[in-house]
Amino acid sequence: MGHEHSETEGVSRRDLLKSGAVLGAAAALVGPAGTAAAAQSTGPSGSSGEDDLVLVNGAIHTMDGRGTVVKSITVRDGRIVSLGNASGNGGARTINLRGRTVVPGIIDNHNHIVLMGNRPGFHTPLENANSIAEVQATLTGRAAGVPPGQFITTIGGFSDNQFAESRLPNLQELDEALPEHPVYISLSFAGPSTTNSLGKAWFEARGVPVGADGSIAGGFGVSPTGQATFALRSDLLTPETRRRGAKDAMAYGASLGVTTHLDQGAFQAAGNASDGAASEDNYTMHQPFLELYRTDELGTRLRINFLHRDADPSIPTLKERIKNQFPFFGNEMVKTGGIGEFIALSTSSEPGSAFVEAAKHIAENGWRAEVHSLSRTDFLTEIEAFELANAAHDITDLRWVIAHVPFITEDAVNRLKAMGGGLSLTSWRYLSGTSTNNGPPFRMIVDNGINVGMSSDGMQIAPMNPWLHMYYATTGINSAGVLINDGQQITREEVLRLYTADNGWFLGEESDLGSLEVGKLGDLVVLDRDYFSVSDEELKEISSVLTLVGGRVVHDAGVL
Repeated sequence: MGHEHSETEGVSRRDLLKSGAVLGAAAALVGPAGTAAAAQSTGPSGSSGEDDLVLVNGAIHTMDGRGTVVKSITVRDGRIVSLGNASGNGGARTINLRGRTVVPGIIDNHNHIVLMGNRPGFHTPLENANSIAEVQATLTGRAAGVPPGQFITTIGGFSDNQFAESRLPNLQELDEALPEHPVYISLSFAGPSTTNSLGKAWFEARGVPVGADGSIAGGFGVSPTGQATFALRSDLLTPETRRRGAKDAMAYGASLGVTTHLDQGAFQAAGNASDGAASEDNYTMHQPFLELYRTDELGTRLRINFLHRDADPSIPTLKERIKNQFPFFGNEMVKTGGIGEFIALSTSSEPGSAFVEAAKHIAENGWRAEVHSLSRTDFLTEIEAFELANAAHDITDLRWVIAHVPFITEDAVNRLKAMGGGLSLTSWRYLSGTSTNNGPPFRMIVDNGINVGMSSDGMQIAPMNPWLHMYYATTGINSAGVLINDGQQITREEVLRLYTADNGWFLGEESDLGSLEVGKLGDLVVLDRDYFSVSDEELKEISSVLTLVGGRVVHDAGVL
């Protein structure tokens, strides 16, 4: 490790990766569990055993290629061994679904779950609140499990646009909700923010200016919000609290039915008040999640992308990463992923630029790349750079992706498709989009036939809740109730498929994840209401009553 790779007998490292030699070695290091599970899945579908988990009497939407719906499913040793219409199974553990809707576990192909897990304080998502009263109720509910005097925080993942009052709660309202806990609520990457009386005293003791109404001014760089967030990180984050935060983050996802996360990294933290909500130490931030994995408490699956922002065309940090890391190395619970969602500091298609050199280096070494598009033109520059990389080192089998793409054109989609690429779509415009800042063009992209899937991009400028994203994709309506993306709506069946069966492609795991089929991993969600028949407004309220990962219960609302 740490040395330039070499070629041996004409076989490059990229060729070894493509041939599966390295991945085979990874499987050997992980152990034979995957092989054993695959072998068992080929057994008689009607067999039963004491360790089987059988769900019966449900409306189980498999999301297979035929849209099959069955009443029962059996999971053994983590994998699905049968699907059908059984009403019970001898000595097996059996759950009567009582007619409930079941879908495959949600795969979020682009989020920032690792940042969410490293938040200071007892992080509390507010993405599901629609008013100040609902914010108060959410915070009060959270306080029931938090020792008095401990900070309750919300950093990103929501917008004041979603509240009926179109503003943040003030000091008095937060005092009413949390009389015994300091609180810190911060918008997006860099505020503004708000706090209560206990929080105000805490921040002011550390030199952070706070308004009489609890307001804390925002802004990128060093600002009062930056000072406040840095103070919280400095005082509250320890290995123990990070581990607790990681566990809470994964549990929150499981409560919504998310069973697999593809994390897209963070900006490298400077370690001072200039750090925003999207900053963390790129080289240590995964540790609490890996510790949960070691103690068998991770719950849901984690895939890890590595974000790099070299400005120097010699791409020093990216080269070191690729020399010292294998792509998609790990097991069914935790694996490395690709490079992204940044591969260099800025986007450029100029030959010799850091972006083009990064793209070429990633391609040469057989890695997956992912970037994001936010403007009306940046996707063109990214695709041009991809084409340069493809001309030098074929990327058609590497599954390169552009995310978000609110303004992408079909001509650009076709150019990306010609290179075997894909698009990760998100409804982040749901929170604060307008009729001119809307998108993405869901309808055009789905009809085009390019590889496409859904993601949340939570938890800075977008919610993690997949059902909010499905609401926007199917209605085109933002959190303020305004229709902003008319003509680009897709159906509920289509968007659910984008979040399940189609997302296996983004992980290179379509043979294991995404649909409920014999031989695949037993990841599924029992919903609290019927996704296919509830009203649009109720769609936003959907949650899980039971979430299984490999047949193991990772969330149980106590309903079944």
